[in-house]
Amino acid sequence: MSEESAAGFILDWKFALAPFICAIIGWLTNYIAVKMLFRPKKPINLLLFKIQGIFPKRQKALAENLGKTIEKNLISHNDIQKVINDESFHQGFINIASKKVDDFINVKIATINPMIASFLSDDLKKKIRSVLMEELEAMVPEFLEKAASELESRVVFSEVVREKIEAFDSSKIEEILFAVMKSEFKFIEIIGGVLGFAIGIIQSLLFYFF
Repeated sequence: MSEESAAGFILDWKFALAPFICAIIGWLTNYIAVKMLFRPKKPINLLLFKIQGIFPKRQKALAENLGKTIEKNLISHNDIQKVINDESFHQGFINIASKKVDDFINVKIATINPMIASFLSDDLKKKIRSVLMEELEAMVPEFLEKAASELESRVVFSEVVREKIEAFDSSKIEEILFAVMKSEFKFIEIIGGVLGFAIGIIQSLLFYFF
């Protein structure tokens, strides 16, 4: 093989390898970018600047914005009010109270004072139960309304969400996001390789012909 042919062969191999090298660089760049969403967890000083993973660095801002978004668009005190004011919720509450009244009349009274229990006939028990249930059913709407008002005054959903997310360990956030978006992160890495390969082909063609 002549020197001229050998030089042409080496040059052709450089053009052929360029897309694969660019593909590796593109994949590696996106792989590092994905990892840097979460790492390093703590800031590292590099002379004039610091580097830190985006999520660890912005965790407080993320927590605050996410809390406000959830309270505004997903859940609010109005949603709680709707549940509490729903008739089926009232009925469920009354059913629980009914079981407690039955337990009180048939079991608790006998435990507290067996003599009193012995004087309670079935008819008298029914009357006592009827009176108690009537009072409870009248009290339920007012009780639930007060409970809802108390909840509204004490619980701020945006603050609850913010505090929970701020308290999350950054490793936990990484674990959750990777569990949900593992395929998307992998796609980002692959697309980096594909784009790098395409750019490598274009570069090789430009240098080869021009």
